[in-house]
Amino acid sequence: MWNKKIILLLFSVMVSLQSFSQCAMCKAAVEADLESGGTKGAGLNEGILYLMATPYLAMLFFGIFYTLQKRKKNQTA
Repeated sequence: MWNKKIILLLFSVMVSLQSFSQCAMCKAAVEADLESGGTKGAGLNEGILYLMATPYLAMLFFGIFYTLQKRKKNQTA
């Protein structure tokens, strides 16, 4: 059991380290493209907002579902 947890922990650390490196690469690519007059980076802010909003929407829907289920349970009891 402990071996699986240690392996999972090491795997998640490795994945997170790799994802941090991608941010700098994306930023450098977008800055270079915008300086040369390209338009690849024009939608970058919208993409960031979309990715940021998704977990909040998931939590909102979970909260609504939980509240409705709890209310339904209280009415039948």
